[in-house]
Amino acid sequence: MSEMKSEPVILNLGPQHPSTHGVFRLRVTFDGETVVDAEPVMGYLHRGSEKLAEGRSYVQIVTLTDRMDYTASMSNNLAYVSSVEKLAGIDVPERAQYIRVICAELQRIASHLMATGFLLNDLGALATPLMYCFRERERILDMFEMLCGARITLTYMRPGGVLQDAPAEFWPALNTFVNDFPGYLDEIESLISGNEIVLTRTRDVGILTDAQAINASITGPMLRAAGVQWDLRKANPYEIYDRLDFDIPIGALGDTFDRYMVRVLEMRESIKIVEQCIRDIPQGPIRTGTPYFIRPPAGDAYASVESPKGELGFYLVSDGGISPYRCHVRAPSFINITALRDMLVGWKMSDLIIIFGSIDIVLGEVDR
Repeated sequence: MSEMKSEPVILNLGPQHPSTHGVFRLRVTFDGETVVDAEPVMGYLHRGSEKLAEGRSYVQIVTLTDRMDYTASMSNNLAYVSSVEKLAGIDVPERAQYIRVICAELQRIASHLMATGFLLNDLGALATPLMYCFRERERILDMFEMLCGARITLTYMRPGGVLQDAPAEFWPALNTFVNDFPGYLDEIESLISGNEIVLTRTRDVGILTDAQAINASITGPMLRAAGVQWDLRKANPYEIYDRLDFDIPIGALGDTFDRYMVRVLEMRESIKIVEQCIRDIPQGPIRTGTPYFIRPPAGDAYASVESPKGELGFYLVSDGGISPYRCHVRAPSFINITALRDMLVGWKMSDLIIIFGSIDIVLGEVDR
């Protein structure tokens, strides 16, 4: 029996397709239903944030960082203000560092909840698991609202510390969340981790090996899912992470299931970090006094943090003025998506959506 002859078909996914997680275009070549080539096409959401930063003061730029990865605004704030502090030689009070770490870890949980919920959505589970994830994320957003009055684009951190101290009602809400969340995470896992459909659709699917991840400069859960135990909180500690006891979960194969599981385990570690911060946070000031118009000396600086999606860094060049001469962002969503072709070739159309979703990108960070 002879094989059926077929010709390659090129199909454009996006930039409007809802399963592309935003304004992203993927030019895919299929042989039947099998992916034989894939070309990511970016730029439909270009915001020019790096150029806009050149016309804003160092404090005003914080608002631009919120809108890059809008599922992890606190992490973006932290990476940016860390770079300004390094450039201008600004110290951060100890209490502010603890509050920053609490915010960063709550933001990691909120971001990973979205990654988990939407992965299940891509798998066809529709709304139920996603709504469970949204429910817990809402509690985190409630606490962010207590801190700064905003829920998504937060602009909470400032060069030298944070906008204001946590109000009295924040701490009981945080304690309740820390106590409740592991049980809710157990509930979510009971629906997902052993689910036969999830396992069939994600195990051994979209494998990214450790060598491929390292060669492509992949970071974050994608790199750790491939078995590489690299996390800036341990490798290059910032704030007060060197005082905290937590583990770095890793995967075995680097497949779609490992990427899901690493994020779940990281949420559990984030709860451990927050518990330690609650226990050890000192009293004291929450911000170093800085002028509204910061004028760092001429020079450059790069600072990075372990954001929910990987290494997020800001490179700033100062000419001595009130705005950076140049600003460049090392955005993990953009870097991580460069390995997409290697992950897709050989898989089917239905697998493509799931593999892409498991990377967990935000287009505001890709097309910054």
